[in-house]
Amino acid sequence: MTKKQRAEKVIGLLKAEYPQVKCALMYEKPHELLIATRLSAQCTDKRVNMVTPALFERFPSIDAFAEADVSEIESYIQSCGLFHTKAKDISQMCRELRDNFGGKVPDTIEELTTLAGVGRKTANLIVGDLYGKPALVCDTHVIRLTNLIGLTDSKDAGKVEKQLSELVPPEEGLDLCHRLVWHGRLVCIARRPDCGKCCLRDVCKNVKKL
Repeated sequence: MTKKQRAEKVIGLLKAEYPQVKCALMYEKPHELLIATRLSAQCTDKRVNMVTPALFERFPSIDAFAEADVSEIESYIQSCGLFHTKAKDISQMCRELRDNFGGKVPDTIEELTTLAGVGRKTANLIVGDLYGKPALVCDTHVIRLTNLIGLTDSKDAGKVEKQLSELVPPEEGLDLCHRLVWHGRLVCIARRPDCGKCCLRDVCKNVKKL
């Protein structure tokens, strides 16, 4: 089986297992997804979703974040970890959105990655989820699972994105990544993968023998 054939099978199996998928982060406005994604670095989406309602109520707009005291932003996000850096990035990011992009979240990876704290993973999520463009969101689950399955062979997010782009049709990329995230949380858990219940057991190169 070639990698491309393996990718096709993985896409089909995960689509059957998780027919309806979406980003796990909760948001109502475009900039809220950008901020929530920044908060999710080295933090669970569940924790971020616990923190953001009060944060977004206190700072309801890009302008509110841009004008906020960084220490006050910190007070709302302490439980997300790395809160000093994240608060500084959020403040700077919103000033850049206000001053450089007219208060609108840009729709290209090139523009998004000019913002404070925004890398390719975040940029891909934004262009995919907000603007419906082809995207590959290579977070830790996607990197781990695609390595295990045998689709990629790197721990570097940029390299994994490039390798997947050569195997996955552009229109399937975003949903595949969302499905891999859910599968990594529910079945292929890092420390205790449940290979017996895994829909990918017949195509995974590292399935545990039962």
